[in-house]
Amino acid sequence: MGLDQAKREARDYVWDLLEREEAVRRRGVHGHIPDFVGSEAAADRLAELPAWAVAEVLKSNPDRAQLPVRTRALEGVRLVYMAVPRLAEELPFYELDPADLAVSASKAATGTVAKDIAPRVGLEQMRPIDMVLCGTVAVDREGRRLGKGAGYSDIEFALAQEAGLISADTVIVTTVHQLQVVDDVLPEDEHDFRVDYIVTPEETIACPGGHRPERLIWKSLTSARIAAIPVLSARAGK
Repeated sequence: MGLDQAKREARDYVWDLLEREEAVRRRGVHGHIPDFVGSEAAADRLAELPAWAVAEVLKSNPDRAQLPVRTRALEGVRLVYMAVPRLAEELPFYELDPADLAVSASKAATGTVAKDIAPRVGLEQMRPIDMVLCGTVAVDREGRRLGKGAGYSDIEFALAQEAGLISADTVIVTTVHQLQVVDDVLPEDEHDFRVDYIVTPEETIACPGGHRPERLIWKSLTSARIAAIPVLSARAGK
């Protein structure tokens, strides 16, 4: 079995399981980061981590499953960078500064509102990142994770790493339902990164960490993907 097929099967297994056990707020999670039941409790548990207490800058995915974490971050006067959907703009991140919000933190932390109120910034305008929050479909206890399969989280991570915004001290976390934590070893590509902490409503799992690509793996990107992401096409043209 190829690596891509193994990843697809692992995702399908977890998506099916979550729907069967009614662990998501609505069906139709295939192809998406699951909006899991208990995401608020997972956010509460994440806030108990010492790393959260000292984190001033958070980079987060825009999915609803991690909305409670983004809301808590803004309420705690933390700067939040959230990726523009599909990285489809020349300035690929929304900058959510709690000092400048004209709406509540819970509204500002949603993608639909952020696109209207938040300035777009490029990597050269961003501050160093203390914590990376990523959406996940499946994750094992060693920290290997699978997203929904689009690859945007890996690209965002690699770009921030190359720009010097992510360091060895940056903590990588994900919040998931307990059913998304699998006992099997998940397949892993060269361009994948591992998380340091898995936080569910029931437990916090410290992972050994390790695998963090130091740069963008260009060979893993198709010409169509490069052309669709302005920050990549600009680099490819140099």
